[in-house]
Order: sequence, then structure tokens, then C-alpha cells
Amino acid sequence: MAGAQGAALAAWGIVMLVMGIVGDPDSPVQAEAGGLTVLALAAMPLAAAYGLWRARRWSRGPVLIIQVVALPVAWTMIQSGGPMIAAGAALGAAAVAELVLLVHPAATDALGIGRTVER
Repeated sequence: MAGAQGAALAAWGIVMLVMGIVGDPDSPVQAEAGGLTVLALAAMPLAAAYGLWRARRWSRGPVLIIQVVALPVAWTMIQSGGPMIAAGAALGAAAVAELVLLVHPAATDALGIGRTVER
């Protein structure tokens, strides 16, 4: 799920870059900078998703932070109305599901988190 979020951010960044070039933005420089910023932001969930795929314990923290930040974003999207309600609900559901999955004992065992040393 973290990989899908990173891919969606990367796609949004590419769309922003393309629209800054071929579209008619108020400020092409600002549109390009926004696209590059979104692409840079996509790197974090993509790197963390790779870490989860490889069962690296460092990857859990960034993904948890991303999901906690996604919850107020989802709430704001829902409050804005229109088609954003569905997008916000999907983002919120994905964030809650990912939070639950990341704190599940099977996930923490797989990542080597919270193990006690047996003597």
C-alpha cells in the first residue's frame, strides 16, 4: 500500500510537470517547482515500501508517519465536498488499514521489532 501511495504521488508530480510545460498555468515556474516537490515527496513512501518489501525494520517508522499525516489530509478532502469525498474516504481507509497492518504482531515479528532476547 505504501508503494501505491508513492506511485500515486509520483504520477501526480509528473502530471504537474507536464501541465506546467504544455498547459497554461499562472506561473510556469511555480507549476514546475510544485511538480518537482511532489516527485521528491514521492521518494519517501517509495523508499519505505522497498524497505518493507525487503523486511527492513527502519522502513516501518516512515510509513507510520506518512499514514498519520494522511489522516488529516483525508479529513480535509472529505470536508471539501464533491468528488473529493470519495478520494478522501479512500485515502482515509487506506491510511487506517495500513496503520493496523503495520502494528499487527505478524508485521512486527517479520520486521524484527519488539523481540525479546531469550537467555
